[in-house]
Amino acid sequence: MPEAQDTVPRTGGADARAREPLRSLARALFDRVDTYFDAAFGARANPWRLLGALAWYLFWIVAATGIYVYAAFDTSAAGAYPSVERITANAWPLSGLARSLHRYASDAFILLTVLHLAREWAHRRYAHVQRFAWLTGVALLLFVWLSGIGGYWLVWDRLAQFSIIATTEWLDALPLFSEPLAANFDADARIGDRFFSLLIFLHIGIPLGTLALMWVHVQRLQRPATQPPRVIAWGTLAALVLLSIARPVTSDAPAALAEVPTNLALDWFYLAPHVIQYAWSPLALWSIVGVATTVLVLLPYLSRAAREPRRAAAVVQLANCNGCRRCFVDCPYNAVEMVSRTDGRPHPFQASVRADLCAGCGICAGACPSSTPFRSVAELVTGIDLPQKPVGAARATLERELARIVASRRAAATSSPRILVVGCDESIDVIALRSPDTAAMTLLCAAQLPPSFVEYALRSGADGVLVTGCREGDCVWRLGQEWTTERFAGERAPKLRAAVARERVRIAWAGRQDDAQLAAALEAFRADLGSLPAHARATLVPPKREQRLDASA
Repeated sequence: MPEAQDTVPRTGGADARAREPLRSLARALFDRVDTYFDAAFGARANPWRLLGALAWYLFWIVAATGIYVYAAFDTSAAGAYPSVERITANAWPLSGLARSLHRYASDAFILLTVLHLAREWAHRRYAHVQRFAWLTGVALLLFVWLSGIGGYWLVWDRLAQFSIIATTEWLDALPLFSEPLAANFDADARIGDRFFSLLIFLHIGIPLGTLALMWVHVQRLQRPATQPPRVIAWGTLAALVLLSIARPVTSDAPAALAEVPTNLALDWFYLAPHVIQYAWSPLALWSIVGVATTVLVLLPYLSRAAREPRRAAAVVQLANCNGCRRCFVDCPYNAVEMVSRTDGRPHPFQASVRADLCAGCGICAGACPSSTPFRSVAELVTGIDLPQKPVGAARATLERELARIVASRRAAATSSPRILVVGCDESIDVIALRSPDTAAMTLLCAAQLPPSFVEYALRSGADGVLVTGCREGDCVWRLGQEWTTERFAGERAPKLRAAVARERVRIAWAGRQDDAQLAAALEAFRADLGSLPAHARATLVPPKREQRLDASA
């Protein structure tokens, strides 16, 4: 029987902080904010963990309000500014509110996009299987900025004049055009209806491109978070409405190309590059944009995370695969496909793994019905498994740890409850919790733990099983916490059998910095187990290898 490794190389801790101090500091800051928001909103409704979903939500607010405002907008050169003034004055019902919502939601959209990108960087979610999402996210940042800045030009006030001249002067700094673009904006007579038709085309076309790229961005993910919880969605909308009422958006004076606009109230979310351009030079801004873009694009290829060995992809063993589809349904990255059977067995389908999409998280192994420790085989080989930490090795570790605490209890002649702690390699190192009455083992993800392992542990000497992993709502592998919770609640196959006493099973999610919280949860669990009646805490009959669990369990 294979021996298990207690851990695989971990991606955090003191070594990572020493190697990547800036990223580690950013991670600590995000974690600190997470703590405050968890206390205020709860882990599952924490907006700080829902930046991507909130960005999607804001896009739809921007789109809906933009369509509404466009219905009253005059697309002619002479009529654009007056129509915006009528919109602001609510000549079209509630159009002023819609304009303000459009503006503030757009500002929030780009802010959350930047924060979402920063959070993914801080959590090292940009290399290997996350590379595609990272690169499309970088492209999205450009599209979002272009979508927003075009909206300013349509108003055609002094701020629009400043922005479009600054943009054309920035483009003119590169030898791209035979005639300077900025020369087209030296007199009002040069601005005609065709120019505004072009602006309308760009301001509709670029957001459509943004939406298409957003769709591409999440294509490799199962159940991508594109909608925040209702309480956060309604709260966000209410906040934007209140802001729009308290500080309604207004226009500056109409554009006058013969004059230099001064004393402008800049929107720093979109127009900050113009300030950099005039403070230094257009070429300096090009240099900043070029360097920043290059760094962001190369990060998934040249960073420390990118140079670390990629986790081995899951492997399918057809002899133990019945084509049940559980691994296909549970894979967070759509790396498992169901294809026609190739070995002549009567099952119509078999699982197949796309190695380029596989994150090596082990969730598929936890879903496989053959991943039960009750099987009589000496070496447990499952239908789908991870070479770096297979389920068979996990069974060996489990048996070794349970034998240790059983022997320790006999030697000490104590009645202290014996607890098995199962952790995740991406979270707290639970191996440090080992003691005479505490067994510990780690898996690639909490969801790699088949529920039958819990029953096996309780039948083999453990009085209770405590499962932990990443902070609640912040699973490194996206869906590990959700699937684990549903399996233990009997809501998702493979299910923890109803015969297992739920008071002997506990889940306590905890991040890398939550050692004290996990230790407290462990002691509270031990106290609760100690208060159970003796018959309820008594160890069940040790299992026999010949005993098999129903595959539907």
